[in-house]
Amino acid sequence: MAIELPRFDTRDIVGVIGAGTMGMGIAEVAASAGHHVRVFDAVEGAAVHALDELATRLDSRVKRGRITSERRDEILGRIQVVHKLVGLAKSRLVLEAVVESLGIKVGLFKSLERIVAKTTIIGTNTSSFSITEIGADLKHPERFLGVHFFNPASVMPLVEVITGMNTAPEVAAAVHGLMSTWGKSPVFAKSQPGFIVNRVARPYYAEALTLLQEGAASVSTMDAIYRDCGGFRMGPFELMDLIGMDVNLTVTQSVFESYYGDPRYRPSVLQEEMVAARRLGRKTGEGFYRYTPEPEVSDPVDMRPAKAPSSVRVFGNLGPAETLVEQSVEAGLEVTHAEGEGYLLVDGVYLALSDGRSAVTRAVEEGRSPMVLFDLALDYRKTPRIVIAATNGDNQSLNVAAGFFQSLGKVVNVVLDVPGMLVMRSVCLLVNEAASAIAHHVCSAGDLDIAMKKGVNYPKGPVEWGESLDLHRVMAVVAHMHEAYGDDRYRVTPLLARRALAHRKLSD
Repeated sequence: MAIELPRFDTRDIVGVIGAGTMGMGIAEVAASAGHHVRVFDAVEGAAVHALDELATRLDSRVKRGRITSERRDEILGRIQVVHKLVGLAKSRLVLEAVVESLGIKVGLFKSLERIVAKTTIIGTNTSSFSITEIGADLKHPERFLGVHFFNPASVMPLVEVITGMNTAPEVAAAVHGLMSTWGKSPVFAKSQPGFIVNRVARPYYAEALTLLQEGAASVSTMDAIYRDCGGFRMGPFELMDLIGMDVNLTVTQSVFESYYGDPRYRPSVLQEEMVAARRLGRKTGEGFYRYTPEPEVSDPVDMRPAKAPSSVRVFGNLGPAETLVEQSVEAGLEVTHAEGEGYLLVDGVYLALSDGRSAVTRAVEEGRSPMVLFDLALDYRKTPRIVIAATNGDNQSLNVAAGFFQSLGKVVNVVLDVPGMLVMRSVCLLVNEAASAIAHHVCSAGDLDIAMKKGVNYPKGPVEWGESLDLHRVMAVVAHMHEAYGDDRYRVTPLLARRALAHRKLSD
C-alpha cells in the first residue's frame, strides 16, 4: 500500500495501549504537546487507576511550582480512558506499551489493524523484539514501526524511531518529525537487536562486571572512578541497581541470543547469580548496594597522602593526558622535557597512560621498569580522581605515582593490574561497539552519539569520544585486550580498524 502522509498536528488523536508507567508517560507527553489522547488497558480498572496516579503526580508538581494548576487541568483534560480497543478507532497514531511478550504484541496489533483506519500509524515501544517480526503478519506492515521511549518518558528526551524491513520511510519520517514537536530528541534506527542504546551500552555493564569478578577494585571505588574520571552520570553498579538486575540481564541475554552467541554480548555469570539470589537492586532493597532498612554508605578506597616528587621528566606528548604537564608546572614541580613515546619519569618510576596492556606486560615489552599505569580521564584538569596500577602491586612505585598526582590536587585510587584498566577499556569498547553498529547500518554516527548522550546520559557520544582520543589509540587498546584475554569479545571491529589505519573518522 502506498502511503502519503501529511504532517501531524494537534487535531490528531493519539491512542496509547497499556496504562503502566511507560504507557502513561507517553500519554502525558502527547497530551502535554496538545493532542487528545485515548488510553486503553486490557486489565479492568488499570487505566482509570493510572490516570488517578498521574493526577496525583501533576498535583505534586503544582505544589512545587513546577507547573500551574491551569497546565495540570489542560493535560488531564486531554486524556480519556477507553474501556475497549475499539475506543482507539479514530486515532491517527497508536503507540503500544504493554508487557514484553511477542505473542501478546502480535495478537494485539492484528486486532488493532481491524479497528483503525488504513492511514493510522501503529508503533510499538518494545525494547527487545524485532520490529520486522512483530509486523510481519499485519496486512499493512508498511505503517508499523518502533517508537522506543526511555523511562521516565515524561523526562527522558530520547526516542528511537525504528524501521523494520517493511516500514515505509515516509512513516518513519512523519513520526520522527512528530517526536520533535513533542520536545523529544528522536533518532532513526534500523530493527536490529538492541537497536542503538541497548546494543551500544552493553560494554559499560559487561566490563564493570568482568572487572569486579577479577577483583580489580571494590564496587564503590569503581563507581566513583567511572563518575569522577569518566564523567558518567552514574557508575555501572549503581546504574544496574537502579535499572534492576533482572531487567539489565534480560536485555543482555536478548541481545546475546539475537546475535547467535556473539561473545561481545555474553551475559555475566555474576549478574545471573545476583538475579538468582533476588538481589535485583533498589526494587528489592539490595543489589550491589544495600538500600534497606538504612541506605548503605560505602566510600571508595583512596590512597593515603604520599610524598611529592622532586623531579618530573616528560618524554614526548602524553596525548589525552597532556594537560598533566601544565598542571605539574602550575603545582611548582621541576619539569624537564625529552624526546620519547609519551610517558613520564617521576623519581625513577615510569608513568604512562594505559594502552590496553597490563603494567607487567608493558614493562617487559618496553624495557621500562618500574612501571605505573594511569587510567583515562574525561578531562585531566577537572577530574578530582586519578587511577593507577603497578606491576605486581609494587607499593614503592605506587607511592611515587600517588605523590605526583596528589601534588596536582588529585585523589588517587589503586586498582589491580588488569589490561586496559577501567575507564580506558570501557570507553574504547564503547567506541568499538559504536563502530560495529555504524558498520551494520543501524544508525548514523550522529544519531548514535545523540542516542547515547540523551538516552543514558553519557558525557560524550562514543563516536565523538573515539575521535577525540584518536581512533588509532582506541584500536590499539582493544587489540591489546584481545591479545591479553584471547577472547573474541575483544576483537577489533573491522570498520574501526579501517578508519584508524586510513586516518579517517567514524563520522566521515
